[in-house]
Amino acid sequence: MPDHPAVATAFLGHARRAPDAPALVWADREIGYRELADLAYGQRPLLDRLAPGEPAGILTPKSPGGLALILACLLTGRRFLLPSPSLAADTLDTLFAQAGCRTILREADLRGPAAGGPEHAWPAVDRDSAGFMLTTSGSTGLPKIVPLPHRSVDAFAAWAGAAFGIGPGRSVFSYAPLNFDLCLLDIWTTLAHGGRVVLADTERAAHGGYLRELLRRYPVDVIQGVPMLYDLLLDTGAGAFARVRHVLFTGDVIGERTLAALPGLFPGARLHNVYGCTETNDSLIAEVPPGHTVPVPLGVPLPGVDILILDEDGRPVDGPGTGELYVTTPFQSAGYLDAARNVGRFTGHPLGADARSWFRSGDLVQRQPDGTVTLVGRTDFQIKIRGTAINTAEVESVLRGCVGVLDAAVLTRTDPVSGRQLAAVVTRAPGSTVNSLVVRRHCAANLPKAAVPSTLRIVDEPLPRTSTGKLDRSAAEELLTPAPISGRTS
Repeated sequence: MPDHPAVATAFLGHARRAPDAPALVWADREIGYRELADLAYGQRPLLDRLAPGEPAGILTPKSPGGLALILACLLTGRRFLLPSPSLAADTLDTLFAQAGCRTILREADLRGPAAGGPEHAWPAVDRDSAGFMLTTSGSTGLPKIVPLPHRSVDAFAAWAGAAFGIGPGRSVFSYAPLNFDLCLLDIWTTLAHGGRVVLADTERAAHGGYLRELLRRYPVDVIQGVPMLYDLLLDTGAGAFARVRHVLFTGDVIGERTLAALPGLFPGARLHNVYGCTETNDSLIAEVPPGHTVPVPLGVPLPGVDILILDEDGRPVDGPGTGELYVTTPFQSAGYLDAARNVGRFTGHPLGADARSWFRSGDLVQRQPDGTVTLVGRTDFQIKIRGTAINTAEVESVLRGCVGVLDAAVLTRTDPVSGRQLAAVVTRAPGSTVNSLVVRRHCAANLPKAAVPSTLRIVDEPLPRTSTGKLDRSAAEELLTPAPISGRTS
């Protein structure tokens, strides 16, 4: 058989051996492995129109056709850029131009199935070449393009399938958008191991009732998502999902209320906190026992992963202390597509101890006396106010610890006297009567004076989130000066 990427080769194997086994659930219908393979084969003419070596630009929602197009790219060795469809049109144009994508394929371009998908002689593919090209969130400017070698994705799928028991007869819930790196586990690991992917419609992903009913109708064994997914389910009073065996939360800091409720929502599941970046994929994992409080640990490195923690002077933190996290993984990218953006991120060993490629994460972590590592915040959230060093992520953590507070966003504003001030938007928990005075007293008792937000607004609606469930700080900024509305605010 040609040297295809292992994920694609394994998928074809399942389509041959168990053609009627369910590969996907979509729109209240199961789609078998053979049907999905034929659908992938049907997309070949779209890719054959491209020049040799030309990457494909893919701008489709999460759907069987979108997955089939990606499978066709993997099986033909065609690189493809998969940005978020929610990005601004100018940003998308810039990213596609950077990647060399002259043809952008959308849902309307997709073809129907063509018989012979599993049996077709797909061409050989260099597994050291890149297939997926994902993008970073762009929270600090233009998103960076992250090419992932086939070999890295294959290594990740091999680990994840074994770690969570994914295989024939097992179902995995896919909540994240198609362009999000969580899909490397939810979709591509599952298809590589012969499992069934239950696809959540991205257009309805913010509706808790829809998610609850989807999981009731199509029970799953593994569920992964940002904390917002679990908040949405909890807010519906969903009851228990007894079949789930593994719950993974990732991508954002989980709140105390959410963490405390997970054992009741998934009574038969093991809970896992997963840490990683788009550039490296998952790097650390912690199994979180019921009753554990926040913050949850980042856990231990995955097989083949090594980490370093360096303090602000570049010295290794071997005992208790705080520093920036560096990682190297068998799942990572070799660097950004624009190599000029590698500076300060993709490095050699920061102390020169080996020849591997390391990634400077920008995340501040703290090693406790017992060796446990927890996330503190981001180096780019480090600011100084009146000479005092402050990490805004730490301030957010303190705010979330106030009784009656569900979520918090801390932002910086320019001040003509002090240079900078902190401003906070806080979401009140349902039924809470917490007010500004209570929150300020809590901050004064738990933060240095300079870290207490000068401006504080309390709202009852959820804080704005991006398509991947992360806090949308630009939109949160707008909540600080809202138009007059009815309802409780302070």
